[in-house]
Amino acid sequence: MTTWLGDWANLLLRWTHFIAGIAWIGSSFYFIWLDRALTAPAAPRSGVEGDLWMVHSGGFYQVEKRRPGPGEVPAVLHWFKWEAMLTWITGISLLVLLFYVNGSYLLDPGVSRIGRWTAIGLGIGLVILSWPLYDRLWSSPLAKRPAIATAISLALLAALTVLVCRVLSGRAAFMHVGSILGTIMVANVWERIIPAQQQMVAATRAGRPADFTLGERAKQRSVHNSYMTFPVLFIMLSNHFPATYANPRNWLVLLLLFVAGAAVRHAMIGRGALHRWALAPAGLALAGAMFLSTPPGAAAPAAANGSDSPPGFALVRAVITQRCQPCHSQYQSDRTFGPAPAGVTFDTPESIARLAERIRVRAVETRTMPPANKTGITEDERTLLARWIAGGAPLR
Repeated sequence: MTTWLGDWANLLLRWTHFIAGIAWIGSSFYFIWLDRALTAPAAPRSGVEGDLWMVHSGGFYQVEKRRPGPGEVPAVLHWFKWEAMLTWITGISLLVLLFYVNGSYLLDPGVSRIGRWTAIGLGIGLVILSWPLYDRLWSSPLAKRPAIATAISLALLAALTVLVCRVLSGRAAFMHVGSILGTIMVANVWERIIPAQQQMVAATRAGRPADFTLGERAKQRSVHNSYMTFPVLFIMLSNHFPATYANPRNWLVLLLLFVAGAAVRHAMIGRGALHRWALAPAGLALAGAMFLSTPPGAAAPAAANGSDSPPGFALVRAVITQRCQPCHSQYQSDRTFGPAPAGVTFDTPESIARLAERIRVRAVETRTMPPANKTGITEDERTLLARWIAGGAPLR
């Protein structure tokens, strides 16, 4: 019963996180695009900075960007803030459920030997402290010199990425970096962007001129969020691609994917063709990440060496039974990850042979199975599986 409820909690949290994230990112992308697409009105109008005509779903829309004067803000004003908060709440809940309550994905003895509670304390501490450090930097005089502040921010992000990748499992490290960036993004919305908007609205409703420098500073944080969006979206998907997080240089893979995502976003939001240059470093960074995440020997032909015949299937099945079937079976002895994760079972010789390629990728090349090597598979056993698969995965 507990496992069943845990599975549904996991599913509902992921679903809600996904929906809220779409709503938040969609509105953010729309308004960033809108600012870039606005043009000066043909006939100057008081308080109007730019306008735009659009057509969608059979309707025509005219949008204006205004600087309202005292008393000009209407009673009904639409805000965009709860999407960010709901995305963060569900994301942090997933982090706690999958890595702190479950614990199976948090640590990898092959990476470090720290204890579970030390790892949890480190993860919580980094998530909590990331926002004050970032905010202090971008609220200081250095914010007026964005090139320097950006360089410092990137250096801190790189150091943080290396740290978590050296002490947590690769999967946990990636998710913690994503949680830290997500926390900074939602704090930007609730601690800087929304308060600035509230102050401007309050001033106009009280009959005073609004301080639009508050809006300019809020816009800076909104642009930061936009650049972080693609890297965070990659991290949300990364658990499905273990080759990215399951190698000794996973920190570099993640940093390169940060560069690729942010560069693509720069090309999207920049004005004019000049900003398309960002696609070049994006392509180079992506190529570097792909190269670094390619498992050793992945490009080699899977052919058996004539002098090294494949081991007998009985030996292979013994390894699978001891190291894989505790989770991947209809008759599990370990239900930590729920019923047969990803629907993979090794209950028959035919199912083992059919999934031989998957075994090669996960158990031999990326070594992400078993998770954190919880069943203690040895190097000799991984080599035995590799020889069997290279020999054509025979059932004899």
